[in-house]
Amino acid sequence: MPTEATLKHEIIFARLPEIEPNEIIAHMSDPRVAEHMPLLTSEWDVAAVTKFVETKEDCWRRDGLGHWAILSNSKYVGWGGFQREGDEWDYGLVLKPESFGLGTRISRKAIEFAFADDRIPFVTFLLPPSRKNLGALTRLGATFVDKIEYDGATFLKYRLETG
Repeated sequence: MPTEATLKHEIIFARLPEIEPNEIIAHMSDPRVAEHMPLLTSEWDVAAVTKFVETKEDCWRRDGLGHWAILSNSKYVGWGGFQREGDEWDYGLVLKPESFGLGTRISRKAIEFAFADDRIPFVTFLLPPSRKNLGALTRLGATFVDKIEYDGATFLKYRLETG
């Protein structure tokens, strides 16, 4: 019988409207997810998911790129991708707790996308100070920029040159 470590995970980037709202509600309502999301302060319900998906789809319409729903072996494991913040493309990833171990694999695939996309000369990452294990980020080649304030919360900002 194969173990989780030996299973191959086919990672697919889909669009958020393809995911059942209750799946996203359960994901974003898990307290283990909120531990590293200082801006996650309200409860998630159908209205919150509808607004969230609408906001992310607006990014796709405006910029031609945005956050994806992430599937592993056709199962929703989280969301993430690139969002334009001024002149920067910020990368974010929010996985379901049982899929935390897929973060490096998913991020590598997303970063490969960024390297191949001429619109993205560099990627920024905003991480809460509660994130202590940053080895994967530095192995990708990202460098620390500064501590910044965003929406009243402190984040560690990293940058990865892609162009």
